[in-house]
Amino acid sequence: MNSELSTILGDLVSVTHRLTRLAAQATGDSTSPATWRTLSVLTSFGPMRLGELAKHSRVSQPTMTKIVANLNEVEWIKRIADSTDARAWQIAIAPKGQRALADWRDRLGEALEPLFDELDPDDVAVLQRTVDLLECSIAVRGEVIAA
Repeated sequence: MNSELSTILGDLVSVTHRLTRLAAQATGDSTSPATWRTLSVLTSFGPMRLGELAKHSRVSQPTMTKIVANLNEVEWIKRIADSTDARAWQIAIAPKGQRALADWRDRLGEALEPLFDELDPDDVAVLQRTVDLLECSIAVRGEVIAA
C-alpha cells in the first residue's frame, strides 16, 4: 500500500464529508441524509430488496423500513415484484425520486459555488479531473471493496 496515497484518500473522504455537510446546511433542506443516500444507492445499483438496500445505505433493516415507507409516501420509490421470489418485492427509484435527487444535487452545487467562484479555469479543470478519476476508480473497483 502507498502510505502517501492512503493519507491523501483519507483526507479526501474527510474533506468531502465536511463539504457535504456545509452544502446541506446551506440549502436549508431538512430532509434526512439517509433519504438522499438511499435514493443515490438505488440510482447507482438499481432495484434491490430491503435488506440489501439497508446494507448499501449503512442502516439497520428497521431503519430502512421507515425510510422506504416515507419515500413510498411521497412517491419517490416504487415497489416491483421480485422475479426470483413471488413473496418478495424490490425497491426501485421512481421518476419523482429521480427528479428530487437531481434537484437536491443541483442545490448542493449551487450552495457550494460561492466557496469556489474565484477558482481559475485550470483549478476548475483539476476538480473535474479529480471527479472523473474518482468515478472511474469506483466504477471499476468499488464493488470489490464493498463485497
